[in-house]
Amino acid sequence: MSQDEYHRRLTELILSGEVKDKAGLQKAKIKLCRELHLPSVPPNSETIERLDEETFRRMEDIIKRKPVRTLSGVAVVAVMTSPAPCPHGRCTYCPGGVDNNSPQSYTGKEPAARRASYNEYDPFRQTKARVEQLEAIGHDTDKIDLIIMGGTFTSRPVEYQDGFVKGCFDAMNGTAAKDLVEAQSLNEMAQHRCIGLTIETRPDSFDAAMADHVLRLGATRVEFGVQILDDDILRSVNRGHGVQAVIDATKVAKDRGLKVCYHLMPGLPGVNAEKDIASFRMMFSDERFMPDMLKIYPTLVVGGTPLHNDWVEGRYSPYTTAEATKVVADMKAMTPTFARIQRIQRDIPVQLIQAGVDKSHLRELARDELASTGRSCHCIRCREVGLKGIKTFLPEEVAWNRTSYRASGGWEHFISADLPACDGLVGYVRLRLGDRTRTARVRELKVFGQMARLGLDGKVQHRGFGKELLARAEAFAREAGYEEIAVTSGVGVRGYYAGLGYRREGTYMVKTL
Repeated sequence: MSQDEYHRRLTELILSGEVKDKAGLQKAKIKLCRELHLPSVPPNSETIERLDEETFRRMEDIIKRKPVRTLSGVAVVAVMTSPAPCPHGRCTYCPGGVDNNSPQSYTGKEPAARRASYNEYDPFRQTKARVEQLEAIGHDTDKIDLIIMGGTFTSRPVEYQDGFVKGCFDAMNGTAAKDLVEAQSLNEMAQHRCIGLTIETRPDSFDAAMADHVLRLGATRVEFGVQILDDDILRSVNRGHGVQAVIDATKVAKDRGLKVCYHLMPGLPGVNAEKDIASFRMMFSDERFMPDMLKIYPTLVVGGTPLHNDWVEGRYSPYTTAEATKVVADMKAMTPTFARIQRIQRDIPVQLIQAGVDKSHLRELARDELASTGRSCHCIRCREVGLKGIKTFLPEEVAWNRTSYRASGGWEHFISADLPACDGLVGYVRLRLGDRTRTARVRELKVFGQMARLGLDGKVQHRGFGKELLARAEAFAREAGYEEIAVTSGVGVRGYYAGLGYRREGTYMVKTL
């Protein structure tokens, strides 16, 4: 009965306005536990389980844990493939692999890796467990951005790839389909719809045939381990590929309408800040690269790696936290408005790090460094209305803009809905007009804000911004002489495009202009 009393009184304190924020919530929880002589503080998920939908919506800003997980508009579900070697061998800095009983490039101690191991790397169990976990702490899971991590997925047998992705879809659908095609079809109307599917891989394991295959899997984004644009450095760390592989894979992906994310590793052996910044500058000035997104992971020394031996013997010194902060800050200041810095820093537990960045909040440190020098970052993430805490604005405050640039043998047009007064970004569409095709491609359509549940209006995602952005992309492509437009659509949002006059053609949603 004490537990029930605790949850009842905590709910009353929040609804009455006596508890106004998360700090006040924590104080109230501790006070109630003392008054009711509870042995430990119950998790918020237990309180949430007792709430009806209306009550939860009134309390969610205070009681929901980690709201940032859905502030960009979707619930991210990361799953890992089973341990398997990379085709080329092992990079000198890599802590994972079959010998370590963990996916390649992961220690096995990261949160996602631990969840994967606990669920025996089963895709169905991993996906189901993560969705349930997100729901338990108050997140909507109608729209899921699925990320497949761990090693070189596209080097695994096609049968493994198909089975793994099917298992993820089966979990989102709540039923086992006879094959992947049926699983995808069921997901179009499922409770948990896959609005995006990301595959992590190596650029030298991604050619035209593999690009077509991952599109059949339902992929909308690929993430390449690029590390640095320097052949000599890549060779020295036994990366197994050079810069040309990055160029080729990037073009293949963009020509097929996929979004492209680069993983970068500042501070590799033989690299200083000047060389890292030069590589970064080339990345956004040379049309052969121009990634849509970035993950920046400063090099860390982890036990059991060849790099660890080099560090022990004095042949290598990684960036300190202060050095990495300055490099990352410089990179953030140089990032164009059409790119998004997805992540900064790996999830490797600090006790496993022998040398390198020893603080877990490098993004915040870099932001402070920028502020101290009068600079700022204008990447997509730093401008999203949801992450900036902007919940309301007037239609007349929105400015519609277009940024155009050459990339991988075509023109990219980043059409955005902005709030100039506060440097806010409401949404955008990525339109690609290739040089040798009459089909325009929408590689991404995104509207930000707290996730709006399917079928409900009232939040940023359901105010018509997506339709307006798409209409502007269609009009621009039509004026440029293109005959049709093809959207690389997540399986779970095919219905959205069908409602706007698009038809299914293979892996795309297509409309005649």
